[in-house]
Amino acid sequence: APDGAGADPAAHAEPVPGASAPAVLAYHDVGPDDSSRYTVSLEDFDAQLRALRHAGYRTLSTGEFTDFLRTGRTPGPRTVYLTFDDGTHGLWTHADPVLARYGMKAAAYLITGQVGTHRPYYLSWAEIERMARSGRWDFQAHTHLGHERAAVDAAGHERSVFTNRLWLADEGRVETPDEYRRRVEADLDRSVSELVAHDLPRPRLFAYPFSERLDESNLGARGADALRAMLRERFTATLTNSAARPLPAGPRAAAAGQVQRLEITRGTTPAGLLRELARWAPVAPQDVDRPLSERANWQTTGDTGRSGPGILTGDSRPPDGTDYVSADYRPLATADWTDYRLRATAGGLHGTSNSVGVTVRAGSAHPVALAVGRNTASVTTGGSRGTGERRSCRLDPSATHRITVSVTPRQVRVSVDGDPCTAVPAGRWRAAEGAGGFSLSVRNDGAEQQWPRFTSLEVE
Repeated sequence: APDGAGADPAAHAEPVPGASAPAVLAYHDVGPDDSSRYTVSLEDFDAQLRALRHAGYRTLSTGEFTDFLRTGRTPGPRTVYLTFDDGTHGLWTHADPVLARYGMKAAAYLITGQVGTHRPYYLSWAEIERMARSGRWDFQAHTHLGHERAAVDAAGHERSVFTNRLWLADEGRVETPDEYRRRVEADLDRSVSELVAHDLPRPRLFAYPFSERLDESNLGARGADALRAMLRERFTATLTNSAARPLPAGPRAAAAGQVQRLEITRGTTPAGLLRELARWAPVAPQDVDRPLSERANWQTTGDTGRSGPGILTGDSRPPDGTDYVSADYRPLATADWTDYRLRATAGGLHGTSNSVGVTVRAGSAHPVALAVGRNTASVTTGGSRGTGERRSCRLDPSATHRITVSVTPRQVRVSVDGDPCTAVPAGRWRAAEGAGGFSLSVRNDGAEQQWPRFTSLEVE
């Protein structure tokens, strides 16, 4: 219907919980081009916004979203922040009328050096000014001319010029860290100055080109830290579609200065969008019921070819050649947990070659991992550099142990069979930097031995 009313295409989709933190959606373009998975058709975009409206969502401006990151005050029970990367012409000609129809807002992340070029693919400054006057759009940073790929080594392998030191063919070498820093700083400053020069507010957020991860670049740890520092000096936070750890909008993401987005492509249906929003929506520990029975809420890590907790509970057998399996419980929905207790029972523990594991504050900058075998329990603390310490306690030998792990912002306490094992105090970091849910694991290094398993798990 012209006014957006009518049948809801996602009316029978899984209901979305009453989330308190906004979800960030990442679009690229809207239009008739069916050759790119990053271009959403006009009909699908309309259906997605209609589904959001019927589900009770409202959209946020960049100012409202950054206020949430700064204060932690939730902007409402169901909100989304719509972002569009690159600044394509389709935002004005196709997306804007749909936004107007539903009374929604969005943010365009501009490659400022491409504005007005390759017409009609990119927006012009005149179109951007009209979009700004509409009140539906604001404009953020996506580099000046840093959204391209170039050679990063003598073999000619091409990667993002923003997150990599480039190969200087004439000199037969890679950029020095100082050369890289000067080039990227100049690009970021030009991006900001171009927006301000066209009477637009100074950008507060930055979206990584290609959403590439820094751990996949050639910058190294020190170079990645230097880039993050450059971005922190200029922006409230950065956005990416591909984070090394779950960073949905919330306290953990605000502490990290980076927010993970839900990417929308041509194949995203309205019902699929609502299902993904349900998966991202925060859940409280007290609302978790019998997690081992919630097969769809586990994300198995490693190359097991399986999902769900079946391997952890002994209901299914790991593939041949596998000696370790780990699964995260709702990593996006639990990213901001700070106070909870796990009670688990593990069985099938034999000798020293198999064990079960419980990791709390999973995905945070300060995870704590517990491994329990027949005779011993050990606790390892982690950090952003993979460093930490290990503590152990002896157990009465048994094939079955009862495990309790209590998590608060101040410490993690571990008990086995009702006896205290160890307590790990928090450092001086903010609670949000140690926030996170939990994962379980099983290990079996002995080819003929029975795999260990979790027989019960409760969350309080």
